Amino acid sequence: MISKRTLLLILVFLIPLSVMLTECYNNKKEDARGEIFAGSATCISCHKDVYNSYIHTAHFETSRPAALETIHGSFAKGHNVFSFGNGMSVTMEKRKDGLYQAGYEHGKPNTAEKFDITIGGVKAETYLYWKGNKLFELPMSYFSVLHRWTNSPGYDTGRVDFNRPIVRRCMECHSSYINELPNPNLSLTNRTVEFDKSSLIYGIDCERCHGPAANHVNFHTQFPEVKKAKYITTYNALTRQQKLDACAVCHSGNKDVFIRSAFVFKQGDTLAKFKEHNFAPQNTNPATLDVHGNQNGLLASSKCFVMSNMNCNTCHNVHKKESGNLVLYSKSCMNCHTTANHNVCKLLPKLGDVIKKNCIDCHMPAKPSNLIQVEANDSKLKVPYLVRTHRIAIYPQETKKVMAFINSQN
Repeated sequence: MISKRTLLLILVFLIPLSVMLTECYNNKKEDARGEIFAGSATCISCHKDVYNSYIHTAHFETSRPAALETIHGSFAKGHNVFSFGNGMSVTMEKRKDGLYQAGYEHGKPNTAEKFDITIGGVKAETYLYWKGNKLFELPMSYFSVLHRWTNSPGYDTGRVDFNRPIVRRCMECHSSYINELPNPNLSLTNRTVEFDKSSLIYGIDCERCHGPAANHVNFHTQFPEVKKAKYITTYNALTRQQKLDACAVCHSGNKDVFIRSAFVFKQGDTLAKFKEHNFAPQNTNPATLDVHGNQNGLLASSKCFVMSNMNCNTCHNVHKKESGNLVLYSKSCMNCHTTANHNVCKLLPKLGDVIKKNCIDCHMPAKPSNLIQVEANDSKLKVPYLVRTHRIAIYPQETKKVMAFINSQN
């Protein structure tokens, strides 16, 4: 029999504890996508090595808050100005309240907007700024090939423009989620949309690819002895087409019109149910597919793809930072192209072991994109924006370069 004094002491202890637990629960930030999402941070306890590797990949870093460490262009005097050559220029400036792109006309300040979001980073970075609940692209981007600032893709090279709006489709491939606010005035001529800033989930996180994980986390937290993954989508469980569709959500170009938000797409879904396919000749003919953004279409037009069971994961481990590792990619080629299979490269006798280091430059060369033009400051010099084509094929011009190199060594 518990005495009244003991009962009172228990209550005195439990009441503050219950308040503390309630506060902890209330202060826990809910995932903007809903209660069935656990947030990528919950993956660390069981998948620490995979998580720590993935956060350094281009997918995870495809969008992030803009800061000195995520902006690789220079703010130093003499390296922070882009001149249009007509009296107009943009200067990248450090100010007391942040980092800015500031437009000038004949030396007089015009418009200035703050760096808020960094997009991309492997070949180039572009930047977004908030204006109320609207997102806009800043006029200057940083291109790695030039090691300097230049006009953002598709921008008018004769004027300073801070007014290009960011639509949901941009964020669908450069973030894991952002909630679009209702806009009754949205039309073909008025494409400016508004977003809920607080809902933005930067980068491509674990649940963007594997689906909502709350049930998965709850189950395996309660039953850690169960090693088979429950209530989560694993890549190996998908069919070949499902695997391709999962990547093609963002890697199939921008010519198709999405009729449903790509944020809703989950691994295992059918991509054709999300968009209206554009059958224009330039979108289906391998010869006219642009190398930028349409890796899925280019790969599908390759003989290697048609004659095998390969998918994106055949060459890419998305959990690791492998960009530019031509030796690793070449190894994937030689897993299929062997003497035993009688499909080895005809240049093998001349190249010898060198071929093991680089099949890629010959059969998947970096080619200029027709969609992106890069201009080098006031010289008006157009610099090609090179992207690795995913159409695996024999490129005679590249073969000539290789043969010329071999002959120069003899």
